[in-house]
Amino acid sequence: MATKKILILGGGYGGVWAGKILERHFRKREGVEITLVDKRPFHTLMTELHEVAGWRTEPESVQVLFKKIFGAKRINVVLDTIEKVDFEAKKATGKVQTYEFDYIILGVGAEPEFFGIPGVAENSFTLWSFEDAIKIRNHIEEKFYEASLETDPDKRKRLLSFVVAGAGFTGIEMIGELLDYRDVMCRKYFLDPKEVRVLNIEALPSILPILEEPLRAKAEKYLQKRRCDVMLNSAIIGAEPGKVLLKSGEIVETETFIWTCGVKGSSFAGQLGLPMGKRNRIDCDMELKSTKYPFVYVVGDISGLMLEGKPLAQIVETAHFTAEAVAKNIIADIDGGERHQFKPNYHGFMISIGSHYGVSNAGGMKTSGFLALFIKHFINVWYLLNIAGIDQVWEYLRHEFLDMKNRRSFIGDFVSYKVRPYWPLLLRMWLGLMWIFEGINKIGEGWLTFSAGSKSGWMFSPGVIQAGVKTAEATSGASAWESAGEAAATAGQAAVAATSAASAAVSAAAAAPAATSAASAATSGVTEATTSTFKAVWDLTKPIFDPNSGIVTWFRHTFLDGVFAHLPFTFFQVMIVVMEIGIGLALFGGCFTWLAAFGSLGMCLIFTMSGMFAWNQVWFVFAAILMLGGLGRSFGFDYWLIPAIKRWWNGTRFARKWHFYAGDPTK
Repeated sequence: MATKKILILGGGYGGVWAGKILERHFRKREGVEITLVDKRPFHTLMTELHEVAGWRTEPESVQVLFKKIFGAKRINVVLDTIEKVDFEAKKATGKVQTYEFDYIILGVGAEPEFFGIPGVAENSFTLWSFEDAIKIRNHIEEKFYEASLETDPDKRKRLLSFVVAGAGFTGIEMIGELLDYRDVMCRKYFLDPKEVRVLNIEALPSILPILEEPLRAKAEKYLQKRRCDVMLNSAIIGAEPGKVLLKSGEIVETETFIWTCGVKGSSFAGQLGLPMGKRNRIDCDMELKSTKYPFVYVVGDISGLMLEGKPLAQIVETAHFTAEAVAKNIIADIDGGERHQFKPNYHGFMISIGSHYGVSNAGGMKTSGFLALFIKHFINVWYLLNIAGIDQVWEYLRHEFLDMKNRRSFIGDFVSYKVRPYWPLLLRMWLGLMWIFEGINKIGEGWLTFSAGSKSGWMFSPGVIQAGVKTAEATSGASAWESAGEAAATAGQAAVAATSAASAAVSAAAAAPAATSAASAATSGVTEATTSTFKAVWDLTKPIFDPNSGIVTWFRHTFLDGVFAHLPFTFFQVMIVVMEIGIGLALFGGCFTWLAAFGSLGMCLIFTMSGMFAWNQVWFVFAAILMLGGLGRSFGFDYWLIPAIKRWWNGTRFARKWHFYAGDPTK
């Protein structure tokens, strides 16, 4: 049977989602070959481009490497630019090579629509690609810098006027970033924020027309609060260098004009020779097949399918729904079975207006502010977890919260402040020394002198005999749990003896002169008063859990008696000593610090659950948690070890197959 070749053009939301579904289904099929071609080595998070453009996050925050997405999966990812497609010959020609196919998925995306308005394309920035975001990012700071040096009031005003055309999702999110960034740049370049004008121009009578009126009103109120000028019912009829021309005759002078008024299918899609619909979209049926070729499928923004007389919304969920239908229909083409028609089930919309406010209608729940932003971040995390695994989620959280600057997240700087690693260096070394001392003390107590018998039998329940313990030793060890009572009795006897001695002393004192007796009585009274006034409020030497409490008893029966008692006492004692000294040396030297800190936490947990950990030892736990942050890189061997281990690990098949990376893939 000939190999079936599936070619995916474009690594956007639709192409990646279709590729994931197809690869999962045909993973064990040698007779199916899947190839994805894109002109970039990464998938772009288009919904977050405004954050890069507005300097909220770094450029890499919107890049997800295809190596991370597909890793060791059976899908070929090729970096190439397709120049033409011959559907009759079933071949796609790129700058690098030619690709044969039996089925082709077109996911080549969209591009800005200028509606034929003169001068707009030549004199505006767009926000529809990674490159667009970088251009805006660099341009904005350049204008603030130029304004800080400009003495001409008119030129300064033009430099500090920022115009966004369009009040849809992209426009409003870009406006939000500009409002946030305005304050940051004014502090940096010693400008008065009141000099900066952020202007949103919209031809329609309201912003965010796809949302319900209450949410639109909240969004508009927030923009007004942040001193954003919103010009509604203001159609743009042209643009010139430094000018935006309005239908009303008004001219807005600006050096920054960002166009977000709509998109159309990509020019590449329009050159393919397929039947086309409106705005450069490819005609297709309910199965997302081209109306001309049944082996040509269309996903995402270039789909010309009409539902109830309306074009499909050009949003991420549309890309996912079209990708699912296309992937299932190609599977049906190859394997037979049920075919699928496009059936969208939209869950709602989430819009951020800067880093501290947003509006959302998700799952029928209309929210604003903190909750709306939380929902948006949650959706992004869910998406990244599905396409690239937990490491990409960590990268997202790091960019959005942990590395955030200027309080530009909805939780502010609460988790982003960095501690210089040399400050807790001494704490790391001290924690290591404490574990080393614990191990050395056990050696001094005879834990490695096996001829002296078990030194750890007291850790188990009465009657439980450790493996390897002789009968005589077991009989001796069986009374270990009674030692505490015996110690208490001994202490009581000592106290009685002390009391007797004190009585004798008092009798002797009675024979002394009256003046001496009076002085002694006075001193005794002062001592008693002081003792009753100043005393420990909380005895920190007490164990966290009482040794006879229910939780300790359960832990002892389940784990100590049920597991560790079956280990030879010689092995058990060596294991404890080696672990304590090993953890200590690793922490002290900064070698595999994360593992050592994790081991330290494990030991603390065992000792706590065994009723042996006192309140004044809890600092071990907090110190170990701090060590998990990579403090071994500061004056430690991890400075050399960890990068080398990460490079090796990220190239393993396991890491690539399960998206379990520690950084960027190396293969």
